[in-house]
Amino acid sequence: MLAGVDPQGGNQVLQRVKSLIRDIPDFPKPGIVFKDITPLLSNGKAFGEVIGLMAELGKKHAPDCVVAVESRGFIFGAALAAHMGVGFVPVRKPGKLPYRTSRVEYALEYGTDSLEIHSDALGKGARALVVDDVLATGGTAAATIRLVEQQGAIALACLFFIELSFLGGRSKLGSCGVDALLHY
Repeated sequence: MLAGVDPQGGNQVLQRVKSLIRDIPDFPKPGIVFKDITPLLSNGKAFGEVIGLMAELGKKHAPDCVVAVESRGFIFGAALAAHMGVGFVPVRKPGKLPYRTSRVEYALEYGTDSLEIHSDALGKGARALVVDDVLATGGTAAATIRLVEQQGAIALACLFFIELSFLGGRSKLGSCGVDALLHY
C-alpha cells in the first residue's frame, strides 16, 4: 500500500498533488486538454512526495536502472533513479545522443516518429523500469520497451505519473506491467 493511502480509497497526498495540475484547453492543438504539471514541479515538497510514491511503485520490480523518455519523462526518471539508487538511461529523439545509437520507429496518428538509445546503454539481462510523465496512446512507451528489448535487457514494467485511461494506451504495452499515480 502506498504511504498516505487509506483503505477506503482516499488519499490526501494525491488529492493535493492533483490540485497542482492545471488543465490547458486546446493545447497544443484544438480539442486537446493538456495536463500542465509545472505548478507541481515548482512545489518542492509535493514533487518530492510524488517521487517517493513512484519509488514505492517501482521498487517492487527491483530494477537496475530507470529508462526515461525525453523530455518531461526525464524530470521524473532522473529524480526517481537518484531516489532509488539506480542508474538513469535517456531515450531521445533522433540525433540528440552523442554516441552510437539503436533506433526504433513507431506509428503516430498521422505518420511515424523515432526514438534512440545509446547502443551500449543497457547490458544483456539488465532490469529496466520504463518511466514517463504521461501514458496517453502508448506509442512512445511501446517504442521504448522495444528499444530496451533490442539490447537484450528486460523491460520489467512501465511507470507513469499520469495515465489518460480513456485513450487506451495501456493496451499497446503488451505483457509489460503498468503503474500510474494519477488516472484521468
